[in-house]
Amino acid sequence: MFSLKPLPLVLLLHMQLSRAFPISSESPGEKDIKVVQRYLENFYQLPKDRFQLEKKKSTSVIVEKLKEMQQFFGLKVTGKPDEETLEMMEKPRCGVPDSAGFMLTPGSPKWKHTNLTYRIIDYTPQLSKTDVETAIEKAFQVWSGATRLTFTKLSQGEADIMIAFVQRDHGDNSPFDGPNGILAHAFQPGPGIGGDAHFDAEEIWTKTSRNYNLFLVAAHEFGHSLGLSHSSDPGALMYPNYAFSEPSTYVLPQDDINGIQAIYGLSNNPVQPTGPSTPSTCDPRLTFDAITTLRGEIFFFKDKYFWRRHPQLRRVELNFISLFWPSLPNGIQAAYEDVDRDLVFLFKGSQYWALNGYDIQQGYPKDISNYGFPLSVQAIDAAVSYRKKTYFFVKDQFWRYDNQRQSMDPGYPKSIASTFQGIENKIDAVFQQDEFFLFFSGPRYYAFNLNTRTVTRVDRSNKWLNCRQK
Repeated sequence: MFSLKPLPLVLLLHMQLSRAFPISSESPGEKDIKVVQRYLENFYQLPKDRFQLEKKKSTSVIVEKLKEMQQFFGLKVTGKPDEETLEMMEKPRCGVPDSAGFMLTPGSPKWKHTNLTYRIIDYTPQLSKTDVETAIEKAFQVWSGATRLTFTKLSQGEADIMIAFVQRDHGDNSPFDGPNGILAHAFQPGPGIGGDAHFDAEEIWTKTSRNYNLFLVAAHEFGHSLGLSHSSDPGALMYPNYAFSEPSTYVLPQDDINGIQAIYGLSNNPVQPTGPSTPSTCDPRLTFDAITTLRGEIFFFKDKYFWRRHPQLRRVELNFISLFWPSLPNGIQAAYEDVDRDLVFLFKGSQYWALNGYDIQQGYPKDISNYGFPLSVQAIDAAVSYRKKTYFFVKDQFWRYDNQRQSMDPGYPKSIASTFQGIENKIDAVFQQDEFFLFFSGPRYYAFNLNTRTVTRVDRSNKWLNCRQK
């Protein structure tokens, strides 16, 4: 990892950005220009020297660097600093530059020995010494579990990987920028500073979902210490932006396993480790766990992720559930929106949660027995609310709940197939749009017209994610 001392380019960028990025009748604001400049310099090798930049025809260089960044993050590739691009640039992240795939650091540096040592030379006062050491040890175990590498803590002397909490300019030509920006950085394997990991002492480090979980950031940085670059897979540990994931149940994703084993080979375990893979938008086998509307948007839940589909945006955004709701579990099984109460209800197993906008309401989770389900019902497959009634689908039956009386309607459960003719397979998810229930079963969805009581359309589920593959 490297960084050069920046020179002021605001005036030059203002002129170049004004010409290169005709996003509206107004040129980008001074703050946006600085964000673009700093981001491209730090992570996409935009020249920091004014004369270098002018020599390389700055307009085209800036556009190409923006396109490179947009491609990496799966944004619409425009070469313009649009709202989505600027939003991505302002997210907390690692200070190491980006490159595509789980690619190795340029030059493919690696440690020649497998019994590596580390030493913590500075601690953060925000956590106890024991908590810091536990988080660091657990972060190394993430990588030792997938390789033949071992990590031994030293209390003195020079270790392969020296770890410190520092702030601002700390002597490695890669200064930190204060809270909520660059969280940490690490150097590729090698002598001297090689392999060392630095954490911004001005961040609030925790062992929970608040602020920045030290274990998660450390595990990411140690990937760099071992020779990995950033991954463009948003579910990978080596993705550059920070996202919380529950440490107690953390499993190294398959993309990271593939990357580290490409450098150091398979682990010594008789059964090789496997990890979760990020769902692919255009996977023809893609299924959803739950779907709900939320104030005009549609949320599609899958494992620890959800896609947000906004009616006015072409791009469907993939996010971690934990990024928006750290206290929610992964694997949401059913969800629906009660428009009249401006609430969204999410279900997993026998528990459910209520959201107002993006805020989890107090007093949750609650038990689904509150709805009046018999004890034999321990989980909901799918749910949807329509005209003050909520329909709950469980196996081959459904219940109908009166939202105003807050009780189940008499005469239920009923057979799904007898009431919704043409819907004969297990329902994974459902939501309502216009006069239709959209039922999702496996990789296909069924549009059920509530007026004619017939299925009028059957198609691929991933079309809702704007996947145009056949």
